[in-house]
Amino acid sequence: MTDNIFATSVFFRLSIGGNDLGAFHTCSGMGAQVELESYAEGGNNGFTWQLPGRVTWTNITLTRPVTADTVKIGRWLDQTLRRVEPKDGEIVALKPNRSPIISWQVLGIVPVRWEGPSFDPASSQAAVETLEIAHQGLRPS
Repeated sequence: MTDNIFATSVFFRLSIGGNDLGAFHTCSGMGAQVELESYAEGGNNGFTWQLPGRVTWTNITLTRPVTADTVKIGRWLDQTLRRVEPKDGEIVALKPNRSPIISWQVLGIVPVRWEGPSFDPASSQAAVETLEIAHQGLRPS
């Protein structure tokens, strides 16, 4: 029997520079793109060399309903925006029982955007916050 685990409900724990910012319900945008340079070699008409160049990392967006952990984001933003200094962090995918599935080291994190909840008494939607971060790279840990 294989030990494949298919997560039906996953949470993501975020920590940056040693600050645990709590669990998020969604995490999107983890990816990279490699720029390619085409090089046509003289005398070779069969193909063009595709040489790898700069790597561009996409911003990561995390969302969650407003919880007691929301204040942690506010404190982290307050400290970070006074003096923006990239810090390493970690994103850990968690099973519903909060045991880890996989984790990624995130290098050189800086905040890009935080969007607080909209409170509308006419809506039955949960109040949600969104955090978007830029970074300098990812490594599985």
